[in-house]
Amino acid sequence: MAIYHLSVKAVSRASGRSATAAAAYRAGCSIIDERTGQTHDYTRKSGIQSVDIVLPDGASKWATNRSKLWNAAELAEKRKDACVAREVEVALPSELTPLERKRLVLDFAKDMANREGCAVDVAIHAPGKEGDYRNYHAHLLRTTRKLQADGMGEKLDTEKAGRKRADDLKSIRAKWADLTNERLRENGIAAYVDHRTLQAQGIDREPTHHLGPSASSYERRTGQESNKRIFWEHETAQRLTHAKELGELEQQSRQSERMILDLSGNLSAAIAERDRLADQKLQQAITVGIAQAKAKYEEHKHIEAGKQQARETFEQFKTQQQLWQQQNLRKERQQETAPILERKIERSGPSR
Repeated sequence: MAIYHLSVKAVSRASGRSATAAAAYRAGCSIIDERTGQTHDYTRKSGIQSVDIVLPDGASKWATNRSKLWNAAELAEKRKDACVAREVEVALPSELTPLERKRLVLDFAKDMANREGCAVDVAIHAPGKEGDYRNYHAHLLRTTRKLQADGMGEKLDTEKAGRKRADDLKSIRAKWADLTNERLRENGIAAYVDHRTLQAQGIDREPTHHLGPSASSYERRTGQESNKRIFWEHETAQRLTHAKELGELEQQSRQSERMILDLSGNLSAAIAERDRLADQKLQQAITVGIAQAKAKYEEHKHIEAGKQQARETFEQFKTQQQLWQQQNLRKERQQETAPILERKIERSGPSR
C-alpha cells in the first residue's frame, strides 16, 4: 500500500498568517504584501521541484501572476480574523515518476479549480535531506473566493457560513484517493492508497502522525525530539493505560455477571428443594444465597459506575491534551514567524 496523506489547513489572519507569505514560502519566491508593506522573501528556499498556478477553464490570465493573485486575495478580505486562503497538503506516491506525480497533482488542482471556481497555487516539494526519501509532497494553496475578470468575487460555496466542513473534507479525501489509485493503475503499479480511517479499514493499530515542517526542522537541527512528538508519545501512552484500565473493568464486569447468573441458577434449584423438603435449614441457606446474590449485584453496579467514571476521566484528559496541542502549535507558529520579523527589523535599520 502506498502512503496516503491529505490535510486541509486554514491560512487565517487570526493566527497571524497571510496568503502572500504562505504563497512566497511554498513557491520559494519573493512577494511584497500591498496591504501591509511587508516583503516575504523565500528565494533561498531549497527542495522546490515545481510551481504552477491552476485556474478554472476560461478564467482571466491576470491570476497567473502569483503576486497579483495573492495580493488580490488579501485585499478582498476586510475582517481582521479573515481566512484569506486554504491549503491542501498531499503526499505524492514515490512509486510514480516525477512527471506522473506532477500530472497527478495538477489534475487534482484542475478539478478543484473548475468545481469551486477558484485559483490553486501548486508547489511540489522534494523530501528533506535528512527525512524519509519517499516524502514527495505537494502544497495546494487555494483562494477562498471565486475569480473574476479583474479580481476576486464572492466566497466559494465551501467557504460560506453553515457549511459542513467535515463532509467537504471526506469528499476531497475520497477524490484524492480515487485519482491517485487511477494513476497508479495507469502506470501498472500494484500499490494503492486508502483514505478511510484505520478502524474503517479493519486495521488494529495506532495511526501515524505527520510532524509538519516546523517540528521536523527542529528535530533535524537539534537532534532532539520536538514538543509535538513528545506530546503524541505521551498521549499514546495515556490512551493505552486508560484502555487497559477499561479492559480490566470490563473483564471484572463479565466475571460478576457470570457469578450472578450462577447464583441465580443455584437459587432456583434451592427454592425447588425447599418446596420439596420444607426444611427450615434449607430455607436459611436460601436466604443467605439471596443475600449473596444481592451483594454480587451491588458489586456489579459499582464496577459499572467505575467504568463510566474512567470514560469521563479519559474524555477530560483528551480535552486537556487538545488544549495543550493548540498551545504548542501557537508557540511553533510564533517561532516560525520570529525569523521573518527579525529580518524585517534588520532591513529597516535603526529608527530615526
